Order: sequence, then C-alpha cells, then structure tokens
Amino acid sequence: MNIKDAAHKTVHDYPGGSVSLAPRLGMSAAILRNKVNPNNTTHHLTLAETSELLGVTDDHRILHALAAEHGYTLQRSEAPASGSLIQGMLAAAAGQGDLAHIIAEAMADGRITPNEVSAIEKACTALQHVLAHVASHAATAARQGAP
Repeated sequence: MNIKDAAHKTVHDYPGGSVSLAPRLGMSAAILRNKVNPNNTTHHLTLAETSELLGVTDDHRILHALAAEHGYTLQRSEAPASGSLIQGMLAAAAGQGDLAHIIAEAMADGRITPNEVSAIEKACTALQHVLAHVASHAATAARQGAP
C-alpha cells in the first residue's frame, strides 16, 4: 500500500471517519478529506499532522507504507513484559530454526514463490522482534547489575 492510500484508509476507517476525527486534529472534516484524498494535488498532510493522526488513531499504516516505500520494515520496540536474557536467547534460537525451516521448504523445488517470500519476510520480522527483546533483556540485566 502506498502512503497516500494508507492516509486515506487511516482517516476513513476511523470510527466516524473524517467527521469525528477532524476536530481531534484541529481541522474541518472537509479539509481532512481533501488532505487524504489520493486524487487531490493541492492539499496534503504535514509531517506534524501525520504524526498527530498516527497518535490519535493508533493506526500506523502510513508509517509502515512510508518505511516500505524506502525499503524498510518496522517493528514496534517494546520492553519485554517478562522473561530473562536466557529465555530471550532460546526464543531467538527457536526463531532462527523456524526461519531455516521455512527457507528450506521454499527452496525444496528450486524456486521461491511470492507466497514463500511473504512467509520468509514474516519469519524474519518475527525474529527481529525476538532479537530486539534479547537486547532489552540485556539492557535490563545491565541496569540491575545482573550477569
């Protein structure tokens, strides 16, 4: 999805659409609709308005679309609620095994299909998330003076 479509869907999928969302952003519904209309060439969301839109809606499709447009994927970074560094490393090892299994299955017939690419991307994203938790566990251990 491109960023224009993501902005349009973010506004129109919000409960009540632009009518209920616009006042929370400090503008009229008509102006907001114009700013997210993919066919409109004269009105656009500013970066500040986009950031506020993400915060108010808690819908991050625009952010993901922007990242994808530039070759990135995003993963929300959150401190793990529980667990330890060792548990994090074990989860990462399991994730690496899952990824290896998915790649092995994809390559078994000598070609990789778009669906297989999607499965590989999903496994890579999940593994990145787990590895971010390993780093968070390590930071927590360092703050607590744990080994």
